[in-house]
Amino acid sequence: MTIALDLLLAVAVFVAWLAVLLFLCLRSGYDRLHVNAVVNVSCGTLLVAAAFLVDGISSRSLKCALVLVASLVFGALFSHVTSRALHLRAGGQR
Repeated sequence: MTIALDLLLAVAVFVAWLAVLLFLCLRSGYDRLHVNAVVNVSCGTLLVAAAFLVDGISSRSLKCALVLVASLVFGALFSHVTSRALHLRAGGQR
């Protein structure tokens, strides 16, 4: 169990650092939004999997899953709002 937990957390950290590097390399705000979505989904899922691995089905791990679902829903909403703001700032029409 310890090896699996270490592996899940190591992959989450690796994905986060990879996203930082990609975020710095990309020029467009739209492309950067994709990196944000990848981190939101992949790291969140890996951390919730680690919580379930450590605690099993408990109130703490279920709270982590609920936070992940809220993060996915609101992350999509904030990405849409940010994309719309980038579009309007660039002089886009409705």
